[in-house]
Formats: sequence, C-alpha cells, structure tokens
Amino acid sequence: MEIQENIINKVANSGLITLNLEDFYHKGDRVLYDIKDNLFHGLMLREKDFRAFIKEHDWSQYADKNVAIICSADAIVPTWAYMLLANKLQPIANEVVFGDLATLDAVMFTKALAKINPQDYADERVVVKGCGDIDIPVSAYVEVTNLLTPVVKSIMFGEPCSTVPVFKRKD
Repeated sequence: MEIQENIINKVANSGLITLNLEDFYHKGDRVLYDIKDNLFHGLMLREKDFRAFIKEHDWSQYADKNVAIICSADAIVPTWAYMLLANKLQPIANEVVFGDLATLDAVMFTKALAKINPQDYADERVVVKGCGDIDIPVSAYVEVTNLLTPVVKSIMFGEPCSTVPVFKRKD
C-alpha cells in the first residue's frame, strides 16, 4: 500500500498580502552637503562669497543624486543660504532636503509611500515585511501603518510564516 502525502503551503493559501518596503527604496546615491565648507573662518556665511561659490561651483556632480543639506558647525547660517543651495540642486538632483542622511531617507520613503492607493489593500490581511537587505527607517513603518489602518482587515509585521500582529479590525 502506497501512501501519498500532499504538502500544503499554508502561507500561500493564507490570503496574506506581503508589503515589502524595500520596493519603495530609491536606489540613487545619497550625498551629504555640509555648508560648513562655505563658512568664513568657520563662523559665519558671507553673502558675497557664497553667491560667488553658488555661481562657480560644478553642480553637475549632484545629477540624479539624493542630497541632504546640513551645517555641522555651530555657525551663523541665514535661511536664504539653504534656499540658494536648494534652488541650484533642485533641477539637477533627484531629491533635496534639509537635514542629515536619515532625514533624507525618511522624506524619500514618505513621498514614495504616498503613492500607495490604500484602497488597493481594502479588507486585506497585510504583512509588512520586517527583514531585508536595506535599512528601512522606522518612520516608513509608521507611515505605512497610518496609510493602511483605516482600510485593511489586519496588519502584521515580519514574514508570513512568523508575524507579529499590529492591528486587527473588529467586525
């Protein structure tokens, strides 16, 4: 008598939708522009010198890159200086933000996740993938939870075979 065992893939039959935030990661280079290099004696920004720098600098090196602008020195930097940098970088770079590289990633994920149509997940059981090759900022997990909570049946974190419940709608 031959016994045949059927292997059943419970995960595939579970009806879970896996949402991998790595799919929303922009793969372009991230660059930190520190305005401290433009300071006079490391203390303050002089408008005439800075405007000359803005005019003469080779901005093409920032083409299609994601740029975070900061000033790491304890210095007097007027707001218009950051605006001038943004104005020069905006038509060249993919993304320009004020803040460090972590802020840049958070902003980029927020913009990418805003393109999700929450109705595509209406009444679904969603697993937000938790492990991967890219360091996803916590803010992205918070953002996707905010987007999906009003429409999904449930949100879980992790892998379909091992999840942590985050939200379950009471029917």
